Amino acid sequence: MRYVFAVLFASLVSLHTATAEVQTKTVQYTDGDVTLEGFVAWDPEKAEADAPGVLVVHQWMGLTDYEKGRCKQLAELGYVAFAADIYGKGIRPANRQDAAKQAGVYKNDRELYRRRLNLGLDQLLKIENVSADKVAAIGYCFGGTGALELARSGAKIGGVVSFHGGLDSPTPADGKNIEAKLLICHGADDPFVPADDIEAFKAELNAADVDWQMVYYSGAVHSFTQPMAGNDNSAGAAYNPRADKRSWNAMRVFFTELFAGK
Repeated sequence: MRYVFAVLFASLVSLHTATAEVQTKTVQYTDGDVTLEGFVAWDPEKAEADAPGVLVVHQWMGLTDYEKGRCKQLAELGYVAFAADIYGKGIRPANRQDAAKQAGVYKNDRELYRRRLNLGLDQLLKIENVSADKVAAIGYCFGGTGALELARSGAKIGGVVSFHGGLDSPTPADGKNIEAKLLICHGADDPFVPADDIEAFKAELNAADVDWQMVYYSGAVHSFTQPMAGNDNSAGAAYNPRADKRSWNAMRVFFTELFAGK
């Protein structure tokens, strides 16, 4: 009898595990004649009706397995996560030089960048069980800059998390358009974000009375959440597992506060 019960229990656990898996799919959408290919992840058991949605903006290498993995992590927490494609379907830089060139197109044309970001947001909001009142955006490096640009565009989102993103803005007056609360996760030793940019960024936000917080992680340089960055801090970009874990936990607390009672 005990054996039968044990087998039955094991079967139920197995069934539950099978039905609780994160679901994913690619989503094609367009910007004029340019085809974009995003990625969505959700857990059917956790993300029911009126689920919070999170837009994920990729780093300068384009939408890769890294962003897809982050989407899956978010789905495990109960969010519907959509990774936007800024560059276009099939455009994935092969090296740092190509990445710098591709990212430069959008950093030098913020109007284009904002349009691609908002198109990604539109795709997230089209997902049936996503609540328009519970939406946030996160981004990494180039994508951290992008998440902030989305906020500067006046997008109707509740919050933004920038992980080691660039903070410069050619149009600081656009800070007045920001409706989102901001969490900036920054490597204390990041050589690619000048102190002047940080001070100008703070001034931009304070002038617009934005609700913001900025967390510095000691010993962390640029790309501190990305294992593919290696571990050589002297290169200016390197993975820091402690800062990665702490910044992810900071995001979780931020989202809990952001979506509480909604």
